[in-house]
Amino acid sequence: MAAAPALKHWRTTVERVEKFVSPLYFTDCNLRGRLFGATCPVAALSSFLTPDRLPYQEAVQRDFRPAQVGCSFGPTWWTCWFRVELTIPEAWVGQEVHLCWESDGEGLVWRDGEPVQGLTKEGKKTSYVLTDRLGERDPRSLTLYVEVACNGLLGAGKGSIIAAPDPEKMFQLSRAELAVFHRDVHMLLVDLELLLGIAKGLGKDNQRSFQALYTANQMVNVCDPAQPETFPVAQALASRFFGQRGGESQHTIHATGHCHIDTAWLWPFKETMRKCARSWVTALQLMERNPEFIFACSQAQQLEWVKNRYPGLHSRLQEFARRGQFVPVGGTWVEMDGNLPSGEAMVRQFLQGQNFFLQEFGKMCSEFWLPDTFGYSAQLPQIMHGCGIRRFLTQKLSWNLVNSFPHHTFFWEGLDGSRVLVHFPPGDSYGMQGSVEEVLKTVANNRDKGRANHSAFLFGFGDGGGGPTQTMLDRLKRLSNTDGLPRLLLLNQFHDVVTGSCIQIVAEEAMCHYEDIRSHGNTLLSTAAAALCAGEPGPEGLLIVNTLPWKRTEVMALPKPGGAHSLALVTVPSMGYAPVPPPTSLQPLLPQQPVFVLQETDGSVTLDNGIIRVKLDPTGRLTSLVLVASGREAIAEGAVGNQFVLFDDVPLYWDAWDVMDYHLETRKPVLGQAGTLAVGTEGGLRGSAWFLLQISPNSRLSQEVVLDVGCPYVRFHTEVHWHEAHKFLKVEFPARVRSSQATYEIQFGHLQRPTHYNTSWDWARFEVWAHRWMDLSEHGFGLALLNDCKYGASVQGSVLSLSLLRAPKAPDATADMGRHEFTYALMPHKGSFQDAGVIQAAYSLNFPLLALPAPSPAPATSWSAFSLSSPAVVLETVKQAESSPQRRSLVLRLYEAHGSHVDCWLHLSLPVQEAILCDLLERPDPAGHLPLRDSRLKLTFSPFQVLSLLLVLQPPPH
Repeated sequence: MAAAPALKHWRTTVERVEKFVSPLYFTDCNLRGRLFGATCPVAALSSFLTPDRLPYQEAVQRDFRPAQVGCSFGPTWWTCWFRVELTIPEAWVGQEVHLCWESDGEGLVWRDGEPVQGLTKEGKKTSYVLTDRLGERDPRSLTLYVEVACNGLLGAGKGSIIAAPDPEKMFQLSRAELAVFHRDVHMLLVDLELLLGIAKGLGKDNQRSFQALYTANQMVNVCDPAQPETFPVAQALASRFFGQRGGESQHTIHATGHCHIDTAWLWPFKETMRKCARSWVTALQLMERNPEFIFACSQAQQLEWVKNRYPGLHSRLQEFARRGQFVPVGGTWVEMDGNLPSGEAMVRQFLQGQNFFLQEFGKMCSEFWLPDTFGYSAQLPQIMHGCGIRRFLTQKLSWNLVNSFPHHTFFWEGLDGSRVLVHFPPGDSYGMQGSVEEVLKTVANNRDKGRANHSAFLFGFGDGGGGPTQTMLDRLKRLSNTDGLPRLLLLNQFHDVVTGSCIQIVAEEAMCHYEDIRSHGNTLLSTAAAALCAGEPGPEGLLIVNTLPWKRTEVMALPKPGGAHSLALVTVPSMGYAPVPPPTSLQPLLPQQPVFVLQETDGSVTLDNGIIRVKLDPTGRLTSLVLVASGREAIAEGAVGNQFVLFDDVPLYWDAWDVMDYHLETRKPVLGQAGTLAVGTEGGLRGSAWFLLQISPNSRLSQEVVLDVGCPYVRFHTEVHWHEAHKFLKVEFPARVRSSQATYEIQFGHLQRPTHYNTSWDWARFEVWAHRWMDLSEHGFGLALLNDCKYGASVQGSVLSLSLLRAPKAPDATADMGRHEFTYALMPHKGSFQDAGVIQAAYSLNFPLLALPAPSPAPATSWSAFSLSSPAVVLETVKQAESSPQRRSLVLRLYEAHGSHVDCWLHLSLPVQEAILCDLLERPDPAGHLPLRDSRLKLTFSPFQVLSLLLVLQPPPH
């Protein structure tokens, strides 16, 4: 009679079970070594290499040459197509048969002309199930194709995943054979691994931990890997343990599958299209084999790619959506960055995404899914509300090195007061694998114990795709309601895309996209200008167009015959145009004080337009900035502004992502040489001075400091030739202003942040993001720093700092290298920044007046399409409605910019038939009809509120 099993020693018992399931040790006699049974080589193997990503129908027509296991292929970004001819042995009838395939790179299996499964060693998908059970009448011979991309799940970095790709990297096929798969062994391995996880995760002080280890030890005792008839006894022991249920009070984990694919990161856009196919077809296979499994996808862009490139796969996704297993979520076109896009760009993300999901899958999304974005605009709750979304899931705040966010489930209140329910998965990852350790961590980390008894658990290989595996699903099924652990609810497999730091080829592709956009935009601009010029003919000349919702009087450089330019002071009405006669007939000045320019004998230069007076030292630094009417100095006493500073920029690992606090300890002012400052434009309508600055032996800068007549700010037009490694360039302006808060523009509004480091939360914001302006104000006076393309900013004490250029070397060794042009501006002001017009000034800097050739006949008078009665309201966008019969509907997007309650009149010059308030998806509000009074509409705003207005135009007369 056998002795009763005993746990004599914790460590030896744990290691005994570990060796029994090990893929490395004792595989000749342990259980892992019995996962596959009989094997046989493939009947024939052939291949061809191509630098192109070919469609299947074209690829199978190519010339395949004989290949063999062990062959190499490449280089990086190429594709190797394999034709795999199979003959299944007769003796395997009744068995589960797999094609075992192990190669470097990412593979996709094609069967009967359709993609059926992804294959990747990194994603633990190294076999394809040919049949669950080989039948007597099943065909024994078949041909498959395997399309292998010459890159891994995370690209092809040389030495590390975030390093620049190795262009000469070669790949190898190490296994290609048929094998019998023992499903019962697989399930026993899952159970034993889970029992080990419970034993180690709960620890030696936990009763349930000892029960798990005792059960695992019993299973090893009764299970003989060489005798399958012993397996059911071992399985029964595991089922008895996992069948002991937890109480109703246990924390409930919602295990959410997740297949994270960055649209552009360590691989090019076109490879993302294939990653989507490999990942999603594998998910479909899992859905077919696991009817309770629900897959969700959050990116319309990638679904559109699949629709265009893999129409059969897209049809299957639609079929599973009708079954309720494929669930589109998220509502956006891509999972966009939460800081840099404008408010209107964010609206369009939802507008295009929601419309796509409605068109392709029959409904819009009610949740926003953004697990991999590092920042979150305070206007996102309002934008979500306007797009029919009330719930939000994200995760990236867990990456903060300084502070741990205090909640995981909470309501987020936005800038305007809109609230959404937010959940941060407490496991701090979107790449879980269903282990006991991860499940226990999710419960332990939860910051809202007692208040929230549920949390999400994101599982699946990600970043480069791959997603969940059958093993992950098997683990989570087994753990669904086991005593000692939180309760598994399988909900969704989510796939997300976030644009971010990327390799060089992706940056080059993006630049091509931007060039296409500019070209198309210029064509639209010319067409629009021609359409505007209807009416009385006037003299030949130029049409000056103002795209902003306020009247502007500015200096412009107007083209002259022969390619030259002349300066002119022009006035253009709100959102309209003004005809300008030929330059010879322009009056040189309107009755405003001209700009005076004076260079002293020491080389310093003073620019004065009667509004502000600017003094530059002989190297181009700002020694004085005076608001003339009050005589108030804006630059701190004894300090200089426009001071370029260089920092060492070496993060702990994530080169292009992280800026570490210790970089501030390496500050080095960039000093110029006296005598380099020279006068540019000598005054009148414009005055300027320019200088050269050698930043380092490899990098140089040139700058023109410009002051225009009537302009409340001084501009710094900058050109940099940047060739650095791990350096960070900023420009600083010490202000004669004292305040504990600085104000920064964000989408559709602004917010305040501290100028001190009193707490760790303050210190962690040593560098923050801003859009077009930031402002430091005390009572009665302030200084605003405007810019046209930079997003990194800080105000420490009284020093305003704008981040200009970085030089990371991974994942793109050439990132930011080369020539850059940008403009920033400094604006001292009386009173608050709202009353001083800082918001309008920043818009004007970013959206210059347009000088367009006036088509013939040109209009004789100025014209304004829209204007507003209140400076607190900004008309941000005018666009054609998405569903506009005969193109007769416009959508206007307005927002309250000051942070106030305000009534505002919108003046219209267009023939409006009907005006209706609508949401951000352009769905009319049934109670939103607005009366039109004398070509005016009355609008009411609360602080930072965004309003959308649908205008239906009158039909043209016949």
